[in-house]
Amino acid sequence: MHLGAKVVRYRKVIFLVSILLLIPSILGFVGTRINYDMLTYLPSDMETMQGQELLMEDFGKGGFSLVVVENMKTHEVSQLAEDISRVDHVDSVINLEKLIDPTVPIDMYPSIIRENFSNPDATMLVVFFDTSTSDDATLEAVEQIRKIGNEDTYIAGMTSLVLDLKNITEAEEFKYVACAVIVSLLVMMLLLDSYIAPVLFLASIGMAILYNMGTNIFFGEISFITMAIAAVLQLGVTMDYSIFLWHSYMEKLDSGLEEKRAMAEAVDATLAAVTGSSVTTVAGFLALCFMTYTMGRDLGLVMAKGVIFGVICSVTVLPVMLLRFSGLLRRTRHKSLIPDARRLAHYLTGRYWIYLLIFAVALVPAVYGYSHRNVTYDFTRMMSGSADEVDADQAMFMAANDKLQEDFGIATSYIIIADADLPAKDGRALCSEMEDVPGVKSVLGLDALLPAAIPRSALPDEITDALIAGDHQMILVNSEYRVSTEDCNTQLDVLNSIVKKYDPTATVIGEGPATKDLIRLTARDFTVVNWISIAAVFVIILLVLRSASLPFLLVAAIEFAIFVNMGIPGFTGLELPFIVPVCISTIQLGSTVDYAILQSTRYKAERMAGKERREAIEIASYTSIPSILVSALGFFAATFGVAVYSNISIISTLCSLMARGAIISMLTVIFILPSMLMAFDKIICKTTIGLRGIRNAEVQ
Repeated sequence: MHLGAKVVRYRKVIFLVSILLLIPSILGFVGTRINYDMLTYLPSDMETMQGQELLMEDFGKGGFSLVVVENMKTHEVSQLAEDISRVDHVDSVINLEKLIDPTVPIDMYPSIIRENFSNPDATMLVVFFDTSTSDDATLEAVEQIRKIGNEDTYIAGMTSLVLDLKNITEAEEFKYVACAVIVSLLVMMLLLDSYIAPVLFLASIGMAILYNMGTNIFFGEISFITMAIAAVLQLGVTMDYSIFLWHSYMEKLDSGLEEKRAMAEAVDATLAAVTGSSVTTVAGFLALCFMTYTMGRDLGLVMAKGVIFGVICSVTVLPVMLLRFSGLLRRTRHKSLIPDARRLAHYLTGRYWIYLLIFAVALVPAVYGYSHRNVTYDFTRMMSGSADEVDADQAMFMAANDKLQEDFGIATSYIIIADADLPAKDGRALCSEMEDVPGVKSVLGLDALLPAAIPRSALPDEITDALIAGDHQMILVNSEYRVSTEDCNTQLDVLNSIVKKYDPTATVIGEGPATKDLIRLTARDFTVVNWISIAAVFVIILLVLRSASLPFLLVAAIEFAIFVNMGIPGFTGLELPFIVPVCISTIQLGSTVDYAILQSTRYKAERMAGKERREAIEIASYTSIPSILVSALGFFAATFGVAVYSNISIISTLCSLMARGAIISMLTVIFILPSMLMAFDKIICKTTIGLRGIRNAEVQ
């Protein structure tokens, strides 16, 4: 018995099981932790990550925040520091005002103390946590500190950013799905010949999404980017499978078959068609797993799994729903708005050289823009391009970072973990040299906090305990340069050389060094993943179409669309978060090459049936255009609403480029690919199994 017959026969069981499976899926969905710290996806063997582990193991410290306090008297600041120290998971609080001895002239103190003390409007506290930067306990601690402080208390740093990112994402993620569902529903209702079928499509896909998100609990956690866009992306890339089943079912019914038999045959036809289609999409997502920056693996595995769930539901859950509401579906059918594409196909094949010329001309600026796109690694900018775009209560870290820079000239901070036995003389020399590095605002370390004549023992115990533990001491370096900038990276190179001179075992860690490593890693990742995805899709097309030439043409067409899509930011100046280019290149290739495969498969079938070149390509073109339109516009609809709505720059940009990419790929396959088939028909026939010996004469 074929799958279709089994689905029809056991439809009540399938429906009941599919509903029951939603219970563990929802529990798994709720129980999956979301990771909002993008730096934790760096490889664990990197020096910056190993230094972070050392900070936790020796010092019992994971994250830290700089707290800027304005318009407070000395005793009020001391009381605030005392209150903060009692917050759960706060390891220590450094209040620099406690170091001031009124008998010692202020000019004798290091710059960090002078600036902190002499600033009439602001004081800076350094708060260390005993949990990591993005740990739930650390986020809760920052939340509590915000409640303890008043409107003049600002908490800067990565943990504050992660907390605000978490709050914004949690507030918006349901709305992302709502936007995708509403816009997709409207598009499907207009383009398909039914008002009710799209509702059932979305119900079936919604169940597949819940199964996918629920099974993420086996990963332990997923990234916030995966959480935010997985449902929307799964909806966009798996909508095709539902549409294919619907069209197949309607064709069977219109041919006179009884409903159950029509559905059984439609399921079998759909399974055969979408299996090949889904393989390229899965391959595109799995290519992300080859990134050394493991957020790619996180997104790739979740989405590959989502596509598989989408295929399963399209041939099990959806057929059951369609049969269950068959009467309503019959009563609500209407004429599709998609026009007949025969005249367009005839026009395209008759003037194919025009579109080949457009392809050649457009390729030049596309490649130029592609190679000149502006990529950012600044996490603040990846959250929102402008503070005005996000509610002030939801992005308090932006105001805090601005205050830190305004009052103390600090844009970022590094931590140096050095040998605790480093002689005081060398420690002072090390700190002094680092203070002289361009862009360094201040250095906070045991040997930098007091004048040379005063020993370490004069420091308060809370300061000593915070900065030294076991065999290591900690030095905090504050910089006026923003993370990921050329100035910041150059400064880090200089600081590293100075640090290694005094202590070869010392490590420089923090957001700046980790981001510098990230820049180096992702440059390699982009190249590797891009070529792996191209190779995987190429091989799949080779096996599906059994042709040595068609894979080159199909991949070239979609890669052209990718170059156009990714080249536009090179001219508009749009900043692309670093993860966007590699995601778009693989997702757009894997999910839209299906359009080209659909058209080429029909072209090959018509040529094998004896049709002449132009007639075969015309038939392939006008028969595939409706399916390509519905698929591409469905993908566009699922992602465009999120792109417009989201206040998180990285999510908005990613969805915007996916939406635009679907449209560009659609236009490329409709207008450019037929021209390629016309131009290279002779070569295709000679290099494709089943087409050798086919006549190449053209019908006039």
